[in-house]
Order: sequence, then structure tokens, then C-alpha cells
Amino acid sequence: MPAGLVVVVLALLAWRSINVLREYERGVVFRAGHLRPVCGPGLVFLLPLLDRIERVDLRVVTLTIPPQEVITKDNVPARVNAVVMFRVVDPAKAIMAVENYSVATSQIAQTTLRSLLGRADLDTLLAHREDLNTDLRGIIEKLTVDWGVEVGVVEIKDVEIPESMQRAMAREAEAERERRAKVINARGELQASAELRQASEELSKSPASLQLRYLQTLLELGADQNSTVVFPLPVDILTPFLNAARNRPESR
Repeated sequence: MPAGLVVVVLALLAWRSINVLREYERGVVFRAGHLRPVCGPGLVFLLPLLDRIERVDLRVVTLTIPPQEVITKDNVPARVNAVVMFRVVDPAKAIMAVENYSVATSQIAQTTLRSLLGRADLDTLLAHREDLNTDLRGIIEKLTVDWGVEVGVVEIKDVEIPESMQRAMAREAEAERERRAKVINARGELQASAELRQASEELSKSPASLQLRYLQTLLELGADQNSTVVFPLPVDILTPFLNAARNRPESR
């Protein structure tokens, strides 16, 4: 064998035996098919033709779950998508326990999303999303922990429901707002009547105050420059005349 060819072969083998792992990478090495300790970061020397290395990224992976068709507990169809953030905490398990941990995590997330939301009603899906996120994260992490994968965040992003259901919910919300407005109005009327009753009791204790209030009301009516002015007469003023009319003897 020519010396030049030998040098090239040795250089190629030396180049293949040296690997550089970044700070966020770890290497799972198999020597003649047997698992070696996890190595990295930095320079990693491998035995040519005997060692094979699998690189594992330790950074957080953002996984988008495509829209899933679900039927809620109250038989409402909906399309829901979510996002899952996970990272590898045990590179050896991530390579040995599952063929492709990223695809497996995605499939588990989709299945869990459909299963969990199928047991919740629409109101829970819309109003208690944080609780559902917590439940989703707990279920997914329980399944992926054996793969050396840690699930950090599970968030339901969008919930799409049929337009007919949206219109029904809008009508329901409008009716609820009208009910609250009526309740608030009734409470205001009740408070106003209580205040008026208290004011009338205070005015009844002093006839002079009642007369001053009457004169003040007349001044306010005159200041408005209305074409028609109604002068209310208190019953106290008319009472002597009514009594005199009752006591007058009937003419024969």
C-alpha cells in the first residue's frame, strides 16, 4: 500500500474519531453495540469502526400540537390546538427507552389532549383552561418520565367552536347582562325608596322644613322657563278647607 494512501486513511480515521459536542449537547456512545457512559460537552474521542455516537440536544423543545377534533362532555364539537415545551434530562433513557422521543411526546400529547377534553364540558374548556393545562401537563409528564423527558409547559392555545354555538353563547351572555342590569336597577330603586322614606320622616317632624322645600321646588320650576308650570299644593294646606266643607250644614 502506498505510503500516501496510508497517511490519508489514518488521517480519515483520526478525523472520524474526534467529535466536538456543544455545551447544550450530550453524546450517548455505543461501543460494539454496548452502551457507554454519557459524554460531553467538549472533545470526545471514539474508537474507529467500534464506537457510534448519538447526539442529544438538552435545550427546551417547543412542540406545536396540530388542531384536534374533540367532542366535549356536553356533546359540543370543537377544534383545539396546544403547545408543549419539554427537554431531555436523561440522554441515555431518551435514546434507549424510545425510538424517537420527540415524535413519541407529540403523539402522547395529542392523545391526552383528545382524551382529557372529551371528559370536560364546554364551559370548563373556556373558563378553566389553566386547570386543564395543569392536568394535561401532569398526565403527559407521567408517561414521558420513563423516557428521560421532562415536560415543562402545556398550554391550550385556541378553541374553535361552531358559529351556531357562538351565536347561542352570545345570546346567553346578552341575557345574563340584562338580568344583571335589572337586578342592579331593582337594588337602586330599593335604596332610593329607603332614602326617600327616611327623608319624608325627617320632613314630617318639621312643617317649616316642608314649606321651605316646597318653595325651593317652585323656584327650580321657575328657573327652567317652562311654558307650563304645575303648582302642587300640599295636603296640609288643603286640610282646613276640606274640614270646613265637611262641617258646613247642608242647605234645605
